[in-house]
Amino acid sequence: MRQPPCGPRSIDRTPVPTACTSSIADPPKRPKLLFLVTEDWYFWSHRLPVARAARDAGFAVVVATRVRDHAERIRAEGFQLAPLPWRRRGDGAIGAVRAIIAIARLYRRERPDIVHHVALKSVLFGGLAMRLAFPGVAGRPAGIAAVTGLGSGLGSTTGSARFGRAVLGRAVLGWAVCRLAGAGRIIVQNPEDGAALAGFGINPARLVLIRGSGVDIAHFAPLPEPFETPEGTVAVALVARMLRSKGVLDAVAAVRRLRGDGVAVELLLAGPTDPDNSDSLDEPALSQLAAEPGVEWLGRVEDVRAVWRRAVIAVFPSTYGEGVPKALLEAASCGRAIVAADMPGCREVVRPGETGLLVPPHDIAALAEALAALVRDAPRRIAMGRAGRELVERAFSEERVAQQTLALYQDALRERGMTQ
Repeated sequence: MRQPPCGPRSIDRTPVPTACTSSIADPPKRPKLLFLVTEDWYFWSHRLPVARAARDAGFAVVVATRVRDHAERIRAEGFQLAPLPWRRRGDGAIGAVRAIIAIARLYRRERPDIVHHVALKSVLFGGLAMRLAFPGVAGRPAGIAAVTGLGSGLGSTTGSARFGRAVLGRAVLGWAVCRLAGAGRIIVQNPEDGAALAGFGINPARLVLIRGSGVDIAHFAPLPEPFETPEGTVAVALVARMLRSKGVLDAVAAVRRLRGDGVAVELLLAGPTDPDNSDSLDEPALSQLAAEPGVEWLGRVEDVRAVWRRAVIAVFPSTYGEGVPKALLEAASCGRAIVAADMPGCREVVRPGETGLLVPPHDIAALAEALAALVRDAPRRIAMGRAGRELVERAFSEERVAQQTLALYQDALRERGMTQ
């Protein structure tokens, strides 16, 4: 096992820790890190690099999640897997109580040194469970609360949604994150979310900006543009769960308008339905969309590089309220220009006129115009793709995100009087 350095590390200077010397006869305790995540697929797609880095730095890693398809792969990484009886949505009051009790029992049994609550439901349920498991401060793990976006309800721009955002934000975020995260650190992925949480009463000193979950820049290498079809058709792609708030219907409407104007463009929809989410389109609705000329639904795509080998522009008219959309990072890493809604999170990846174009949310005409501009101008979109790749290499690599998060873990251990 690698030996980590003693001494503080800042978030901006984050070499992976090496070790304090210790007696051979009395080896240091291996700190335990527990991830609380709603779904195993989300842990695998968004938190695996950080978990691997923590393991390699000497942490024992426990993954507490709803188990569906990734159990063996998680265990094969050397992580302990703790199945939980919950899901992202639709637990109901009784199911929620059962889940919180199960999490509290898990915390008492495992007694982790750090708990990393990932996303709002984990922050809320995990925070309540921590208070239940450890009523006093003594023995309570250090808490890291990762707010991975404010979601569709809190990210909406309508008047009613703004009112709901204020009420829900103060009632849930202000109380849950501030009180349940306690003195722990709160990770936000974009400055707008940080400002919103500070506005809800959270101490800005507890907020840490770590932009996104990172992307494997070696795996998602730049791809050349595909050869044009005989008809000269240009493919654009939306990679996401098939949610209305991800902009699926807006993307279809924009491409329908362009084709009606004689623009040779086709839309690839790449992603699964989400039965747990009432915002999801179902398979019959998606099949009906795919029956339109110029629209193809690919379903779940295991390796999204297959999409970017066909499509030359990423379209992402999402109003979901994302932290930093990983789909955009992967597209930019592959050298694809982006057209996205002007929303928090999207703004972190899309630098207007440099890596892509931003359009007002739900503005079909503006979305169609932006797509048409890049469909018709190959040199411009290629230059944007190149700039996007450079941005990802500079600011969004998995290594950078893992190092920043490890520095946060080290700070938490020092505050608990532990060193590695």
